[in-house]
Amino acid sequence: MSQLTKRNSVEVKHSVLEVSFVKESKSNVKSLRTPVSGTVSRRKPPSSSSSSQTPGSTRIVYREPGRHSESELPIWQRNWFIALLFLMALGFFGLALFLFLTLDYDVGASPSASASASAASSEGVEVHITYGSVIKLMHEKTKFRLHSHDVPYGSGSGQQSVTGFPNVDDSNSYWIVRPEPGTSAKQGDTIKSGTIIRLQHMRTRKWLHSHLHASPISGNLEVSCFGGESESDTGDYWRLFIEGSGKTWKQDQRIRLQHVDTGGYLHSHDKKYSRIAGGQQEVCGLREKRADNVWLAAEGVYLPVTESK
Repeated sequence: MSQLTKRNSVEVKHSVLEVSFVKESKSNVKSLRTPVSGTVSRRKPPSSSSSSQTPGSTRIVYREPGRHSESELPIWQRNWFIALLFLMALGFFGLALFLFLTLDYDVGASPSASASASAASSEGVEVHITYGSVIKLMHEKTKFRLHSHDVPYGSGSGQQSVTGFPNVDDSNSYWIVRPEPGTSAKQGDTIKSGTIIRLQHMRTRKWLHSHLHASPISGNLEVSCFGGESESDTGDYWRLFIEGSGKTWKQDQRIRLQHVDTGGYLHSHDKKYSRIAGGQQEVCGLREKRADNVWLAAEGVYLPVTESK
């Protein structure tokens, strides 16, 4: 009897262990089904919740990590594309302003004005060179233009160099025709043969000048640019001589310019510089009258005649 009781007790304990093992296995299965990523919180429903929720039920809330609403971001992150466009526009405006302030405006280099003067000449209309006109002087024999730039001679006077330039479209080849100081000549007056004139370089505002220094290549009289708006002397005086029967200076008319102080004619030839002004030819003064002394007024802005007749 006692053995039977012990056997029943052992069987009961074994059944209890099996039941507890089954419960534990079910709870493990539930825990394995719970989501791993994110944050899981269990919240008890409030007492005033709807009757559809059973008492003691658990609600699972899942939140994705690292997600923020757009209103929480800084304004520069929300509108970065608009800010980038604004910065680009500001940069372009600054560049345009810089170019406008640093690049000088060359009135003499107006293509429309030069074209109108050339058109008038080709149509047979006489175009007078008047005081204040901005012109290019072309050497008749070589077709090079009288030219200057802010580069000094390496010998002689060391003043600003004057050369012959091969290209037509260069703004450093423009010269303003000015009268001799102390005369009654005014802007718009025509210029007669034998008149003393001055030529002012458009870009540097210096005067076409000559003296007894030797020119770099040929050793003739050096021609340079010297002085300024308020600085001019007799070394800037050139006497105009018109070749042929004309009495007043006109476009495409053959002329000579003789330096008053030295007696040298404005001269050029096919001897060219090889280093600093490579490809440009020498301009100098020569006391002999030659075919290489002849020049013509070519492109430019020609002011209308204003003198009374």
